[in-house]
Amino acid sequence: MRLSPSLASMTCFARDRAAHEGVEFAWEIRSVNGRGLDLRFRLPSGFDSLEPALREAATRALRRGSVSATLIVSRTPEAARPVLDKAALDSALALIDRIRLRLRTTAAVSPEAVLALPGVLRAPAAEQDEAKTSALHAALRASFDRALDALVSSRRAEGARLGVTLAAILGEIESLTERAAEDAAAQPEAIQARLRDTLRSLLAEAPALPEERLAQEVALVASRADVREEIERLRAHVAAARALLAEGVAVGRRLDFLAQEFAREANTLCAKSASTTLTATGLALKAAIEQWREQVQNVE
Repeated sequence: MRLSPSLASMTCFARDRAAHEGVEFAWEIRSVNGRGLDLRFRLPSGFDSLEPALREAATRALRRGSVSATLIVSRTPEAARPVLDKAALDSALALIDRIRLRLRTTAAVSPEAVLALPGVLRAPAAEQDEAKTSALHAALRASFDRALDALVSSRRAEGARLGVTLAAILGEIESLTERAAEDAAAQPEAIQARLRDTLRSLLAEAPALPEERLAQEVALVASRADVREEIERLRAHVAAARALLAEGVAVGRRLDFLAQEFAREANTLCAKSASTTLTATGLALKAAIEQWREQVQNVE
């Protein structure tokens, strides 16, 4: 059968690493099953303003899934090196000279001790220049777009594999449906035996039972054993599922609905079965439908 290249799985992961002017960062995007599209962003302090644009981009690219995007930011070793505050150093040296005079000493002070004085060495100041901040944010958004594209590609690659699995299960459901139709066609003898047993029971309890009542009981047993409607509905559901797999775009909910319809018809078929053969086929059909239901939970 033909499978759409747009069929996508909701369970995937993507990552993108980059750097911009001394700042290293990485985006990690995880996607798992979800009834709708649930987006969650974990951003370091100071980067919250990025979220609206990122959320808009993710909403355009994804239809369903519980998606979490995490931004990890750190400075490069060069950018993280401490900065010498020359004014603080001059003040410290002047203070040391005054102390020497006051104590009337010429004792030497080690450079390490001077550098350890508060304020002489300081961490790099956070970049406050608006233009540079804007450039960093642009680099972060570009990295997010790459990670998002990788996630979409990964979801489609997984969707292609998932489509092959679903097609195989659907083929099994179709085969079991046709076997059930054959088993049902061979049921008349079992139905007749059940009717004879029912009639014997009724006549034993009430020999003078009206013919109308007998006819009603016969019709009831016959209708309970007729699975032709269930077979036709199963065939229709198979055709609908095949069409959805060929369509591919955001079909997960409809495939899940079909799984419920498949299960309903299989349950009714088993309940109406008048033979062990048909019951066995119905149980195998229910097992295949359960496999289908589990797999379609991953489809976007």
